[in-house]
Amino acid sequence: MAFKNAYLQKVYEKVEQRNPGEKEFLQAVREVLESFEPVVEKDKSFETNGIIDRIVEPERFIQFRVSWVDDNGNVQVNRGYRCQFNSAIGPYKGGIRLHPSVCASVIKFLGFEQIFKNSLTGLPMGGGKGGSDFDPKGKSDREIMAFCQSFMTELSKHIGADTDVPAGDIGTGAREIGYMFGQYKRLRGLFEGVLTGKGLTYGGSLARTEATGYGLLYITEEMLKCHGDSMKDKIVAVSGAGNVAIYAIQKAQQLGAKVVTCSDSNGWVYDPDGIDVAALKEIKEVKRQRLTAYKDYRPASEYHEGKGVWSVKCDVALPCATQNELNLEDAKMLVANGAKVVAEGANMPTTQEATDFLQESGVYFLPGKAANAGGVATSALEMSQNSERLHWTFEEVDSKLQKIMVDLYHNIDNAAKKYGFEGNYVAGANIAGFEKVVEAMTAQGVV
Repeated sequence: MAFKNAYLQKVYEKVEQRNPGEKEFLQAVREVLESFEPVVEKDKSFETNGIIDRIVEPERFIQFRVSWVDDNGNVQVNRGYRCQFNSAIGPYKGGIRLHPSVCASVIKFLGFEQIFKNSLTGLPMGGGKGGSDFDPKGKSDREIMAFCQSFMTELSKHIGADTDVPAGDIGTGAREIGYMFGQYKRLRGLFEGVLTGKGLTYGGSLARTEATGYGLLYITEEMLKCHGDSMKDKIVAVSGAGNVAIYAIQKAQQLGAKVVTCSDSNGWVYDPDGIDVAALKEIKEVKRQRLTAYKDYRPASEYHEGKGVWSVKCDVALPCATQNELNLEDAKMLVANGAKVVAEGANMPTTQEATDFLQESGVYFLPGKAANAGGVATSALEMSQNSERLHWTFEEVDSKLQKIMVDLYHNIDNAAKKYGFEGNYVAGANIAGFEKVVEAMTAQGVV
């Protein structure tokens, strides 16, 4: 589909030429640029100043070899990445993803999305992302440490507390962050807030573990409240069983909802009595098992191989696993089963076709760059605590997080209304995040 605006069409064609075959990145760019059309139409200086040309091109893209020795004494080689996409409003900020699917396209897509997500929090953070095609599953602690130390040996040349502050993501939890931080400190001789998601004994923040899942529910609850409703008594379907999903389930239950599904890469669970969060934490965070073990805790539950989370009747759907997991057929099932809300806990988990269908069907759709911004917002709060050598209570951090997510909802709602997109939170999020970054880029000249 061609853009109505000739400038945006020209920019997108150039992105396609420069990034052939990078479907995740191209999908993210197209979705964002479509939202910009009314903004660009009103102000020709975007073209004159090359704003869109610059915002779709990373300031820096680093690719490197990661060599490490496994427990059998064999050398393994992975590929590492860091995309420093845009630093107009602050140091680059974004997670490190360790997963076999990681490639240049995925890292660029995540870094591009991060620009707007970070901007939406209202905190001074630029957009970046990193990772590797290393798979931590099935590896020993010593192998994880060997990989993380090798990865950080190269990455340490490009990051710093006021330059680029990575964090956790899929495959990168407290263990991996600890090994990376230790190696950074050894190499640079600095104890600084260069990574977020650290352990509480060495500069981590309370509520960081819960932040993305909690933030997802805070913004969803605020949206429902503004439409005269709430999460109370809602039936909720959640995908994923990692950090985001677990704490989204926990907060949804605290708000009075019943969550009946969760999933991992092998299959999914349906529990008509509501997911047992304690059991889920034991399986995933302590024993690191597959979800097949859930029936040992809740015999009345059902376990199914493969996909199927979105086939369950629900009021609210929270995709919290990975990109493009919710497709058009899934969206049709959700609408047929009466879902009124889809809020993205993962990064771009809904395909473009599914997003369009959900919005056309009157479903309230909250995109990931807004709905899952609680994680990076709390990372910024961790950075603040590190800079001030302070440690805030859980309640202090949680209160700040809730305010950030409530304000974020109203910012994207107002931006959508301002440009004639009322109720379209995808456009609202893109525009609200974009305006702040553009103002900073324009003020700093052509750099």
